[in-house]
This record gives sequence, structure tokens and C-alpha cells, in this order.
Amino acid sequence: MSFVKSREAILLAAIVLLLGLIATRFPAFITAKNLASVYSDTTPLMILALGQMVVILTRCIDLSVAANLALTGMVCAMINVAAPDLPVGLTILIALTMGAALGAINGLLVWKLAIPPIVVTLGTMTIFRGVIFLLSDGQWINAHEMSANFTGFPRQVIMGVTVMGWIGLAVALLMALLMARTALGRSFFAVGGNPHAAVYTGLNVGRAQFLAFVISGALAGLAGYLWIARYAVAYVDIAGGFELEVVAACVIGGISIAGGVGSVLGTVLGAMFLGIVKNALPVVDISPFWQLAISGAAILIAVTFNARSGRSKGRVILKSAEHAQ
Repeated sequence: MSFVKSREAILLAAIVLLLGLIATRFPAFITAKNLASVYSDTTPLMILALGQMVVILTRCIDLSVAANLALTGMVCAMINVAAPDLPVGLTILIALTMGAALGAINGLLVWKLAIPPIVVTLGTMTIFRGVIFLLSDGQWINAHEMSANFTGFPRQVIMGVTVMGWIGLAVALLMALLMARTALGRSFFAVGGNPHAAVYTGLNVGRAQFLAFVISGALAGLAGYLWIARYAVAYVDIAGGFELEVVAACVIGGISIAGGVGSVLGTVLGAMFLGIVKNALPVVDISPFWQLAISGAAILIAVTFNARSGRSKGRVILKSAEHAQ
């Protein structure tokens, strides 16, 4: 019964209702093949949102994720042009490592210099975009310059779903295990729920926030390779403004901007909601510009719902800590 009343269940019901409304206008949208395609298209957003989730849980925010994706993706594309026979597995490892390093820069600035996360990540977002321009000299890398194995790997289909989609599922499962079964995952909730109480229990708030940025960066790097390989193009402004969709997916999925409250399932559902909206608007003859209005309305509704539930039962850690004081 607890799940039925949860935010995740309400969001799942909203997605089902949305699909039902779309089906009345365009029945082919809800075929298994098309839904698998929508899921694959949404995978980069889902991966980025799962990384952003961890950061927001610790009362921070990472606005550099899309720029991290673009920079890492450009570097992967340039490496592929220079060494087309490099194994895809090694390319993915490079993407994860580079993304994590970029995330670590954010984490160190927040942890060691105590600069507000929004200021840090706004700055690094601009820097990362600038570095892309310097590396590429503003030039594009197109499909004909990339090797077949580089672009083909995430597009391969296994049991009706692309490899990219399977990677997204694997990331979601790993994040679920991290958050539910490890001390690190629990520390993210504790630090976000009440940083002062977390210090008294022996947790290092700055270190937890640093590790959250590293995880977010690593997932952004992974998404960078997948994005570039899937769409077979790399340029300076790739995924421009995508960080706003990532934050929206988290908020719609029930992640509290105040920190300490949220779930992997909610984040995945939030990303899927936005993915369905983005893919459905063109096929039902609604202007794509409405996507911004719909996404904005969904964010406002989600924030209102989160605030109401937070007052009643969502802030257990914070309330207990306040009573203890």
C-alpha cells in the first residue's frame, strides 16, 4: 500500500495516462517498437538525471553536466578520428574517467573552497564549452569521420532494445544498489537531510558532496560517448541547455531541491515523462515549443507536491534531528 500512495506511483500513473491520451490521437505511438525507441532516445537524459540526483540529494546542484557531456563526447570523437581501431570498451573507460575528473573539479571547488555549487558549476559549464572550442577550433566532427564500431556499438539492438538502452538500465540498477545498499549511498541522504546532524554522526559533508560530483561527472562522461556515437556528430554547442531538462527530470521525479529526499525509480520516471512528452508533441501535431511550457508546468506541480509531502512525512531525518536538539 505504501507504494500505491508514493510519488513514484503517482508519476507512473501520470505517464500511463499521458500515453493513453497520446494513443487516442496517434495509436502507433504506444507500440512496443516505438516505445523502445522513445526509451533509447531518453537514455542520455536518464543517465544524466541519475548523476544529478546524487548531487541534489547532498543539497548541491550541477549545472555543468551538459557541458561535461559535450566536452567528453568531443574528446572521444577526436580520439576516434586519430585512432579509429581503438576498442569501444577503452573509449567508454576514457569517457568515464574524463567525466569523473571534470566532476572532481566541481567537487573540489565546492568542498575545499566552499564556493556555492551553483556558482562553481555555472563557471565550469562556460569553461568546458570554451575548451571544446579550443580543442576543435570550432569545427564539427561528422559521421563519415567516425569509425563504424564507434558509432555502431550503442545502436546495436538486443531483444528489441538498443545497447544504449541496456546501458541506461544497468546504470539505473547500479545506482539503486549504491543508494540502498552502501554506506556511501546512505551518507548522501544523511548529508542532504541535515548536514549539521551528519557531522555529529561522523560524516564528512564536503567529502560526500565531492563524491556526488564525481559520480555525476562520470555518468555525464558516459552519456557523452553515447550521445556522440548515437547521433554521429560532435560540435561545440551539442546538448546546449540540456542541463535544465536534467534538473527538471529530477524535480519531476520527486527529488527535493532542499536535499535528502528522492529515489532512483522516481528519477527514472521523471526522465521518461519528459522523454515521452518530447517525442509525442510532434506526432500529435503540437508545436515543440509547447514542450517548454509543459515541462515548466510539470516542474511547478512537482515542486508544490514535494513541498506538501515534505511538510507531512518526507523530512524524517531533519525532523528527528531538530527534536534531538
